[in-house]
Amino acid sequence: MRTRQGQLGRRIGLLVAVLLLVVFLAAPIAYLGILSVTSQGQMLSGQLWPENPYWDNWPIAFRTVPLVQFLRNSIVAAVLSAIMTLALSFPLAYAVVRLRIGGRFLPSLVLASYAAPPIVAAIPLFFVLRALGLIDQLLGLVLVYGMANVPVAFYLLDNFLMRLPEEIEEAAWLDGAGTIRTMVTIVLPLMAPGVIATGIICGILAYNEFLFALLFTYSPASQTLPVGLSLYQGERLVQYGQMAVASLVGILPVYLLGGLLQRWLIGGLTGGIK
Repeated sequence: MRTRQGQLGRRIGLLVAVLLLVVFLAAPIAYLGILSVTSQGQMLSGQLWPENPYWDNWPIAFRTVPLVQFLRNSIVAAVLSAIMTLALSFPLAYAVVRLRIGGRFLPSLVLASYAAPPIVAAIPLFFVLRALGLIDQLLGLVLVYGMANVPVAFYLLDNFLMRLPEEIEEAAWLDGAGTIRTMVTIVLPLMAPGVIATGIICGILAYNEFLFALLFTYSPASQTLPVGLSLYQGERLVQYGQMAVASLVGILPVYLLGGLLQRWLIGGLTGGIK
């Protein structure tokens, strides 16, 4: 009897904990939804719940700034930079882990570069992009994001590679496969879950980045969504309702991506290899 009561108590406690976690995660999104249908006057009066939903915030938000253009720029920059990051970091991680290139110095150097504040690299990157003619160009952001996220991808892929048995690669070498062929045809397919999870994480980091996008882009043709959100702030007043609309639109692709690739993301972060 006591055992059943104990099990029931643990289940109830677990259910309460899960419900609290769901509320904690969903509350900000729900509050954004409420703000998106709240008029500026009701918001400034301190009302937490609008008496009459103000749906005009939605069309006004799209008319105030080119929200669709900003969203498209963010998605393009995130996807292309994630591909670039993986193209740079996977061979780097393989060379360090399997070929022992760089010893302990190279991994420390790569990871240490991520510890510095991003603003430290702003001025050098500005002059590099200006010399390449990529200021106010989406391609310039792709290059910056692709290189900036290499330390994160290297750290994740390094751990995934360590879990992969070396005997598989040794068998390929005995069959006559070279280093590059073994890396591309043997190691990469086995690490597909980890590589995809790493790409998703790097893509989200690039999607949310604000500082470099603010410094290196000036026109709607190349500006991203985080910069677009800041445009709802006027000289004296912040359009919170319209900003909430833009925020909901901005988080939608991330939630869709996480839902569609949930199996790959969880499998990659928990195991990293097939």
